[in-house]
Amino acid sequence: MDYSNFQIADDIKLKLYTAMLKPRMIEEKMLILLRQGKISKWFSGIGQEAISVGIATALESDEYILPMHRNLGVFTTRSIPLYRLFAQWQGKESGFTKGRDRSFHFGTQEYKIIGMISHLGPQLGVADGIALAHKLRKEQKVTAVFTGEGATSEGDFHEALNVAAVWDLPVLFCIENNGYGLSTPTDEQFKCKDLADKGIGYGMESHIIEGNNILEVYTKVDELCVDMRKNPRPVLLEFKTFRMRGHEEASGTKYVPQNLMDTWAEKDPLDNYSAYLRETGLLSETAEQDYREAITEEIELNLQKAFDEAPITVDVTKELNEVYYDFEYQEVKPVIHKKNIRLIDAISDGFRGAMEKHDNLVIMGQDVAEYGGVFKITEGFVEAFGKERVRNTPICESAIVSAAMGLSINGMKAVMEMQFADFASSGFNPIVNYLAKTHYRWGEKVDVVIRMPCGGGVAAGPFHSQTNEAWFTKTPGLKVVYPAFPEDAKGLLATAIDDPNPVLFFEHKGLYRSVYQDVPTNAYNLPFGKANLLKEGSEITIVSYGAGVHWALGTLNELTEIKADLLDLRTLQPLDMESIYASVKKTGKLIILQEDSLFGGVASDISALVMENCFEYLDGPIKRVASLETPIPFNADLEKNYLPKDRFQKELKELIAY
Repeated sequence: MDYSNFQIADDIKLKLYTAMLKPRMIEEKMLILLRQGKISKWFSGIGQEAISVGIATALESDEYILPMHRNLGVFTTRSIPLYRLFAQWQGKESGFTKGRDRSFHFGTQEYKIIGMISHLGPQLGVADGIALAHKLRKEQKVTAVFTGEGATSEGDFHEALNVAAVWDLPVLFCIENNGYGLSTPTDEQFKCKDLADKGIGYGMESHIIEGNNILEVYTKVDELCVDMRKNPRPVLLEFKTFRMRGHEEASGTKYVPQNLMDTWAEKDPLDNYSAYLRETGLLSETAEQDYREAITEEIELNLQKAFDEAPITVDVTKELNEVYYDFEYQEVKPVIHKKNIRLIDAISDGFRGAMEKHDNLVIMGQDVAEYGGVFKITEGFVEAFGKERVRNTPICESAIVSAAMGLSINGMKAVMEMQFADFASSGFNPIVNYLAKTHYRWGEKVDVVIRMPCGGGVAAGPFHSQTNEAWFTKTPGLKVVYPAFPEDAKGLLATAIDDPNPVLFFEHKGLYRSVYQDVPTNAYNLPFGKANLLKEGSEITIVSYGAGVHWALGTLNELTEIKADLLDLRTLQPLDMESIYASVKKTGKLIILQEDSLFGGVASDISALVMENCFEYLDGPIKRVASLETPIPFNADLEKNYLPKDRFQKELKELIAY
């Protein structure tokens, strides 16, 4: 290992040495504790410390780092109290996730570290969002994000690199090429000679760095960061290194040829660097011993503090209450003056009001800028708010959902438009595994709204007509809004954007230009979790949302003899079950109408809850009316047959007559 060509002050050289020594010694202790059963799992970074330490030392303390599970050196270099790390690994209350997640699956705003999730890829897009926030505020900051060579095969990697390149984001993409993805060697993972070559396709500067040479890592990263702060752009770094232990300890290393292990053992970053420091007279045997004794004492004291902490006391109320970030709804009342507008106009008006209210709100989506979105909801927004805040994106739903999360982490608000709700499947992972789980895991807000144009009746076929709300109502941590009327849409959108939790905001395409209402002209809001009683009657309760509300209204206008309570849910998570219970107790009968196909939909849960809580009040079976168990077809007659609009009247009459 050649350390001779780097002009670095002696105090920095020693700082880098102790910064590598500490995670090495912690790891050696953790391996002992693992064998003793005192921690459950360990992902070892032994032999790779130079990368974590070099990068963390080169970055400023208020610049975000997004590490992975082999980057203990990032956490220790940022001087996180060791007892909190130990408590985290033991599942204790003072750990960063309060026992809700393990190892390095956490973030901490205090130390500007945003940890990984097991799905790996989304954190690359999150880094894009963090960097975008810095750039919008004209802050000269770099964001560093780690990934392994295996994860460079994931779509999120390519999406995030492309977004960063197109937007000139100051992101340092750090690939630790350590030879194996669990047991799969690199020649079975990619065909290019070097992973750094992948930057070429994105017009991105890239470099190959000897990952076991701490001076090379620190010098090159420091040089790049200094320049990137002045000249924002993404840079791809491939660090050549090796994983000296298993993917995690249980998997072992039997699949690795011994000669390869021996070759890399000779390149150990700590052994070689300490030998260099001794040879140059910077590190004496006595000083080395003193460093080790001090670190040992720190480890033992902090370990004991973590061991002494009482086990977590299970509190069901606390667990449920901490799924969402606290949000105190403050009513903003509508004015008397109203204007008759369409649903699409109300959404656009509400959106404009939010952009005026929140100067840190950023809109992202395909064709949302000059084109105004495919439905023209953001038409004129570029002229009003500028292209920095109204951003066209590449076609890459996953990276943009993740970037929205990054904006939120770095103090912004984000609204992302799925061009069609159907396309959320391409961004499904970060929605249900990142946005939904972040607050419960480590207490961070998720100030993100995803707009979801949805629904049938417009002959758009299987890929542009789904109403897929049940994908998300199933996932704790998400809020789901589904208005049927312009006034509700405008007020609920304001609340969604105010709420520091992830909200899926469904907008029925078939209602965009067909439903009119007198809507207050001022900015106002409406609470989540409050259904709207549109009609009152004593014979039966009808529950619906979205287009189903209008189908039910049409049926009741035709069958004037039926006296029904008609409840428009408006939000599906939270769900106003209390209003449903109250109505069912009054009428004794319940029919639920949804546009989604029947099995596994919102109607099924409502039906089950009413059976569990109001069984003795029922005078007949609960009816669910929904679309056919097929994908939604294109042909107008087939689509009409698929949708439940006409079948609803028959089912309603049968239940009334029961």
